[in-house]
Amino acid sequence: MNISINLNENVNAIKEVLKNCDDVVYRTIEVGESSKTKTLMVFVDGLANGKVISEFAIESILKISKLNKINTESIMSNISEKVSDEFLAIHDIKEEYDLDKVIEMILIGETALLIDGSDKALILSTRGWPSRNVAEPPNETVVRGPRDGFTEIVRTNTALVRRRIRDPKLKVKSMQVGRRSKTDIAIMYIEDIASDEILNEVIRRIEKIDIDAIGESALLESLIDGNHLTPFPLIENTERPDAVAASILEGRIAILTDNTPFALLVPTTVGTFFQSSEDYYTKWPMASIFRFIRLSAALLTVLSPALYIAITSFHPGLIPSVLAFYVAASRINVPFPAVVESFLMELTIELLRESGTRVAGPIGSTIGIVGGIIIGQAAVEAGVVSPLKIIIAAVTTISFFAIANYEWALALRVIRFIFMILASILGLYGIMLGVAVLIVHFARLDSFGVPFASPFSGLGLKEGDLKDTIVKAPIQKLKFRPIFTFPKDKRRFRER
Repeated sequence: MNISINLNENVNAIKEVLKNCDDVVYRTIEVGESSKTKTLMVFVDGLANGKVISEFAIESILKISKLNKINTESIMSNISEKVSDEFLAIHDIKEEYDLDKVIEMILIGETALLIDGSDKALILSTRGWPSRNVAEPPNETVVRGPRDGFTEIVRTNTALVRRRIRDPKLKVKSMQVGRRSKTDIAIMYIEDIASDEILNEVIRRIEKIDIDAIGESALLESLIDGNHLTPFPLIENTERPDAVAASILEGRIAILTDNTPFALLVPTTVGTFFQSSEDYYTKWPMASIFRFIRLSAALLTVLSPALYIAITSFHPGLIPSVLAFYVAASRINVPFPAVVESFLMELTIELLRESGTRVAGPIGSTIGIVGGIIIGQAAVEAGVVSPLKIIIAAVTTISFFAIANYEWALALRVIRFIFMILASILGLYGIMLGVAVLIVHFARLDSFGVPFASPFSGLGLKEGDLKDTIVKAPIQKLKFRPIFTFPKDKRRFRER
């Protein structure tokens, strides 16, 4: 619907669409002396910055009426252009001729200025909704490194990334998703590094989305990852601007969503989930050791309960005799088989973990620590579980928290129950079968056309991607960008 030159018609049309919206403010101002011209400002109270509207919009327009009569008459002949160019002290002003678009801009915090006799509206940049300050991400803390993290405002997040990459080739493509929410999305990439094929695929998948609302980046992730059946994340998420900037410099593409502090990174491989921002702020030997520890933690999370079931139930001869006698003695009073004992203990740990997560602050930590100690001690004394199983459960839980990426760790939590079932049926043969199926599953997955198992699947082996996967080589050896991003400019480090 086009804007009419009659202000009353525009006002009635806006009020008809936004009826029963008591937070929408209509501010009418008359300018001029002899021939009064009506102007109308429309904005949403709470989304728009009232101080900016009062000091830099309303006050600026009121100054027109204070001018002498000759100047006023010259201004009134072309008031829309004069107000926009000479009187409004707003840093960003856009012209809009579509009334539906004007209403959409009002609902995201902008102020619409309509002038009687003009067939266009001036959109004033006055967004000022409540927001959280930039702070360190609670789930991705580092000992050494930047302390800033993303917020729920997409433009603040793009600024945090652009602050780190002062390159005109860094592009930000804005999109909107959601018929009703009209959520702002920013796609960030470096033009002469990122692959055009991957970028076009990202845009194509986002444009295909037809949904009422996108409330968080997790919903967007599930709609564009390409495989909703796998428990493993095919898109990496992070709250750290430095991690996003480093990934963009590698040729990856970042997707930032309004109303959430989590950015999405594509494409993603298995190796990226074992990396941490702190790896690049410490010496390479320590970073390599930490990555090996994370890999060991992933294996312990998945396999340790299953190995306990398999060895105690099927293969006690694989462990030293003294340890075998101790395990047998500790299980004399346990009335359940190893698989039932393991499931009881693992489910109890999951309940404690969930309850501690849902209760914020020190109380949540207290529930986890005290509950674990009390329940573990009581379970051993009651003969429900063996002391060795308590140790296995504790090691599994600690290993979970040692994994860098939370979504990756959650997937491993689910997979470990499948391995426990296989171990209870076939012992070590069941575990070996599960590992084989898991490897095949990884080999079949892809992230935006990139093999998920890279570089272990062969992609990048020749280029040396293993130098920054399980271990981290010195920065002097990382001369090329990872091949799985298919970068246009492959070299990132040059010696002089």
